[in-house]
Amino acid sequence: MSKRPFLGWFAAPSVLIAFAIVASFLAIVQYSLRAYIPGSLDPGGFTLENFTTLWKAAYGQAFVTTVMLCIWTAIFTLLVGYPLAYAMVRGRSAALRSAILLISLTPLFLGEIVRTYSWMIVLGNRGFLNVVLIEMGIIDRPIRFMFTQLGVVIALVHFTLPIVVVMLAAALSHIDRNYERAASSLGAGRVRVFLTVTLPLSIPGIVAATSTAFAWTFSAFATPQMIGGGKVQTISTMVYQVGFASFNFPLAASLSLVGLLFTIAILALFNTGMRRVEKLGVH
Repeated sequence: MSKRPFLGWFAAPSVLIAFAIVASFLAIVQYSLRAYIPGSLDPGGFTLENFTTLWKAAYGQAFVTTVMLCIWTAIFTLLVGYPLAYAMVRGRSAALRSAILLISLTPLFLGEIVRTYSWMIVLGNRGFLNVVLIEMGIIDRPIRFMFTQLGVVIALVHFTLPIVVVMLAAALSHIDRNYERAASSLGAGRVRVFLTVTLPLSIPGIVAATSTAFAWTFSAFATPQMIGGGKVQTISTMVYQVGFASFNFPLAASLSLVGLLFTIAILALFNTGMRRVEKLGVH
């Protein structure tokens, strides 16, 4: 009996999902080329005015803010996630590895809004973090985390950390330990083995994890909206304000489309640069 019919059944969900994605994308493109009619939910005729409107300073600033948040979040998530992933894969204690896995994956079972509310409690002027810093004598007055880019980055790092840890752990677990043993047998110390063998071989995982963190941050909405409190404008919050506050769906669609294309371009450039670094590290 041929197995191809069964393969067709398994492929059907993928085809449906691909169709839904393409249909949604085409709908956004179509809406972005329609005119906005004040007081009406129905778009007007075809126009390019929506894209010329995006040249205004407010939208440009939102793009810059979003990209900077993505960059800082990706950097700090990588700095925090790599040691956790390394300890989870290479740790000698099974209890330690299990604890790191549990701590890293627990946020995935909580909604973004729940996690963001938790960070609002922690980052407030009278929140847990400021109280601890004041009690320890490190600061005299509360640090302003809420409604700032710093607070948004802290919350976004927690938002992207689980998937980054999982991806880095997968990359580290696939590294052949014989390469490290060979380097050690030639007299290389643990630090040199890590810098010359482990780190270069894990670069593909670093690229994938960092790219994912960048993309997740670019599309995040609840965290910038709630932690930023309207003071930190990103592409997602701007789309929400334009679409659901002003009901200017054509402009919101054009902003979403440009944001999507911008993300693809940035990720392509980032991956190209990182792959060059990967080749230099390996060779």
